[in-house]
Amino acid sequence: MDNLAGKVVIVTGAGSGIGAAAAAGFARRGARVVLVGRRQAVLEDVAATLRQHGGEAWVRATDITQKSEVEALVTWAQAEVGEVEILVNNAGSASKTLNARWIDEAEWNEVQDVNMKAVFLLTQALLPGMLARNNGTIITVSSLAALRPNLLGGAAYGAAKAAVRNFMTYLHNTFRNGGIRATCILPGEVNTPIMDNRANPPSQSVRDHMVQPEDVAEAILLCAALPARTVIEELIVAPTLLRDVSGDIELSRWKNAPADCLAEREQSC
Repeated sequence: MDNLAGKVVIVTGAGSGIGAAAAAGFARRGARVVLVGRRQAVLEDVAATLRQHGGEAWVRATDITQKSEVEALVTWAQAEVGEVEILVNNAGSASKTLNARWIDEAEWNEVQDVNMKAVFLLTQALLPGMLARNNGTIITVSSLAALRPNLLGGAAYGAAKAAVRNFMTYLHNTFRNGGIRATCILPGEVNTPIMDNRANPPSQSVRDHMVQPEDVAEAILLCAALPARTVIEELIVAPTLLRDVSGDIELSRWKNAPADCLAEREQSC
């Protein structure tokens, strides 16, 4: 992976989980890493750790669902760090209401904005430079929920992750001859803070058998480090152990349901 040395990488959702693990991997391999997230202090802590180990890291707190902030991020990164060659769309958001019957419009839109709209805005802002150089890598962390949607991840999350998978395929089909590599990674259950939104947050013993953030980070690094002539179009990273989630799915069906429906369950609803 020596060919990552000196490359400028933007990683979203870099304050924890997969994003922090991917940023650390890029920094260890000599890349110049721009950490993007909502919380400046958290990003600074991650950057400090990377620098302690000899890595190069920059921090920019950004609301990536807002076009003006995304454009400001890209302009700043190009001026302060250099032309961005790799974009890792990792930031994600899951709803707390999982059943399409109960979720309100605002919660639905928030999930779509973070998981899909932000990927579009970042891609659109970076594409002109990548195409001008005939070189660029865009890696998006989707989810296995894009392929196997159910109540576990929720209606909004599965729909958003399916949409972003479609968008990455569009980028691949449209811009591959312009030197753009577009990759979609679809992890199964990953032990990240997003699990806390589940109707039945898994225990530590269950989380220990899930895919870990560093596992997905290694997949991201593999896709980024391949020679420019080669692209991994899509990659599934799933837990080896298949666990019984039937009880969790039933709990998810009723999370945040109206009180009258909770009282009578299926009888009144």
